[in-house]
Amino acid sequence: MVDADGSYVKAFLHQDHARRFRSTAGSQAGVDPVVIDRLQADVERDGYVIVPKLVGADLLETIRADVTPRFVYDGGRTRLEGFKTRRLYAVPEKTFVCNPLVEHPLVLALLDRFLHPNYLLSQLQVIEIAPGEEAQPLHFDAAFYPFPRPRPTLAAATVFAIDDFTDENGATAVIPGSHRWDDRMPGPDDTPIPVVMPAGSMVFFVGSLWHGGGANRSSRSRLAVTAQYCQPYLRTQENYSLGLSPKRAAACSEHMQRMLGYSIHPPFVGMVDGKHPLRVLGG
Repeated sequence: MVDADGSYVKAFLHQDHARRFRSTAGSQAGVDPVVIDRLQADVERDGYVIVPKLVGADLLETIRADVTPRFVYDGGRTRLEGFKTRRLYAVPEKTFVCNPLVEHPLVLALLDRFLHPNYLLSQLQVIEIAPGEEAQPLHFDAAFYPFPRPRPTLAAATVFAIDDFTDENGATAVIPGSHRWDDRMPGPDDTPIPVVMPAGSMVFFVGSLWHGGGANRSSRSRLAVTAQYCQPYLRTQENYSLGLSPKRAAACSEHMQRMLGYSIHPPFVGMVDGKHPLRVLGG
């Protein structure tokens, strides 16, 4: 679809998509680039990084009070979901309370380092692991994309601790450096390390890192919010075109709208009737 001199793409870049609706990618509130440099280096080395106490107690309690009554099922349908793990899907259609975590400026600044502009929100879940839950099978989030490993970064994720993450209550466990593996599976010598962190902290990791939820051997449930993001040219896990009404999307911030698919991956991927999808929201 690109002719020899590139005029086909150049023509589209000078049309409505790129001129009238400017992308909000990279326009979030400023974060010290030195901090992002350090976090990026940790992720590139280990596949993940922990950011302690990124959000305050007030927001944590607001999230807890809002989402807890919304759980419908007592457990999941598979070992991956967790038979004693409650999950809330289609979160933006039900509540915006988790949006500040999805579009936190530090998260967006990190994503800017690993994904192309106009990356997408692939899914957003609230997860509560109940006492007695077994360890989740180890996996890597971007396994369903058919690219050989090692691979470029196709996806990234965050897990925010609404409760303290401990070794006893099911903290997410990671295998440092496994994002650089080829197609081999974890073996007996690959010991997952629990991501122990206080409430309000976040762990950020790339989609090729082997990890899994831990077993909850405590007497209390452990609550978390996780968001997954993907490159703008990939299909998302949650279908927000059907799972999120235009009315709800219109009430979101520009950053959220961009990540929910109301954006263009140049020159025209994501268009609606040949035009920018923001026109659907009356933009």
